Amino acid sequence: MSPLLLAVGLPLAFALFAFAIPSERARPWLIPVAALAQLPVLARLIGSGRHPTANGWLGIDPLGTLLLPYLAVFFLCCACYAPAYLRLRAERPNRLFCTMLLVCFAMMNLFGISQHVGLMWIAIEATTLSTGPLLYFNHNPRSIEATWKYLLIGSVGIALALLGSFFLGYSALHAGLESSLVLGDVIAHAADLSRPWLRAGLVLLLIGYGTKMGVAPMHTWKPDAYGEAPGLVGAILAGGVTSCAFVGVLRFYSIAVAADEGAFARELLLAFGLISMAVGGVFMVRQRDYKRMLAYSSVEHMGILLLGTSVGGAGLFGSLLHMLNNGFAKGVMFLSAANIHRHFGSRSIDHVHGALRALPASATLFLIGFFAVTGAPPFGPFLSEFTILRAAVGEARIGLAGAFLALLLLVFIGMGATVLAVVQGEPAPERAPACERFAKIAPIVALLALVLLLGIWVPERLQSALWSAARFVEGTR
Repeated sequence: MSPLLLAVGLPLAFALFAFAIPSERARPWLIPVAALAQLPVLARLIGSGRHPTANGWLGIDPLGTLLLPYLAVFFLCCACYAPAYLRLRAERPNRLFCTMLLVCFAMMNLFGISQHVGLMWIAIEATTLSTGPLLYFNHNPRSIEATWKYLLIGSVGIALALLGSFFLGYSALHAGLESSLVLGDVIAHAADLSRPWLRAGLVLLLIGYGTKMGVAPMHTWKPDAYGEAPGLVGAILAGGVTSCAFVGVLRFYSIAVAADEGAFARELLLAFGLISMAVGGVFMVRQRDYKRMLAYSSVEHMGILLLGTSVGGAGLFGSLLHMLNNGFAKGVMFLSAANIHRHFGSRSIDHVHGALRALPASATLFLIGFFAVTGAPPFGPFLSEFTILRAAVGEARIGLAGAFLALLLLVFIGMGATVLAVVQGEPAPERAPACERFAKIAPIVALLALVLLLGIWVPERLQSALWSAARFVEGTR
């Protein structure tokens, strides 16, 4: 089997095995095993370069070369957390949970190697369908409400993306071209596309994939979904699925640049970016639910990704780096928040306080993760946000740079108040200090180490991949 097909087929094979295996105790261990087994496949795939199939629907572009290794490392860290978490939830059957988690991983990989607009749409929709059952894992009225909201809003958004894909295809037909919807073909003939249909398609595609990212004002599924989902699922959504959706936005942005519609696309990205940062910041102020706070933090960071892309050049480089930093930092926050939630049995700061005394390791990681995700040095998000800021100043966009800094300050203040309320104080007498298992702490430490590493040192090979992806998007190949 070719490395392209194996990158998707291997996780799907593990998903089938997870569904078939009868042992509730053994099944969760298939998740980290599948993640480890994916690493040599990925090394072979990336090392062998671009391998399109005969019809060109599958292949590795510079964005896929960046996305796939990130997904593999991020999923491995989250997968190592899964057995310890599911052992604590022994009252819940985990057959569907393990199966759908592996299916989601396979579909994210499929998205990374998709080179056809229609196949990209299928892959991103499959991530929605596979993560829906994961949101309902707790089986309570709030989780079913969050699941339906996630599925309905996500499906509406992705339906608009499908309509945008049709518009993109029709822009070629209207110009008398053959519409294959293979990304390479569309980019090659972008200058000849019908401009009105192309612009309409770009708007719909941005709204559709922006819904999957959780960009404001299409973010309304996020607070409920992230609030009710198990912390592991929240991490996969915030660090994995949203990153895939952002790569989708970049691929369509590259079409706009090739069609000389880059200025139009950048205006859209800037507007959605600023709105998302503002909405995320405002709703984090006086937020009493620390898991919903993480949802609004995700909304804010999706805005940062779009804002940096709109700046271009070094700003786009910063956005691509921030995609990695944000994913790893969100993993730290969601998994440590999951440990805190399991111990206190509540998401409200009215009932959760004194976490540093009750759960010293998890609460310390939660507090450090807060500084990381809000862009404090020496963590990775500081470097990527500073790169975007410097690019904006370098382009003489002082007003944009000032707004960026003001919104970052708002987020730091709003998020800090909630985080400090969780970790400080004395826990209730019935919440005695708990023994924290190594298996629930080690994956968080690994993610935090990655965030710290990317703030201190960005490997030369990673820098090269980031610049290659940025040049690919902006057409300076």
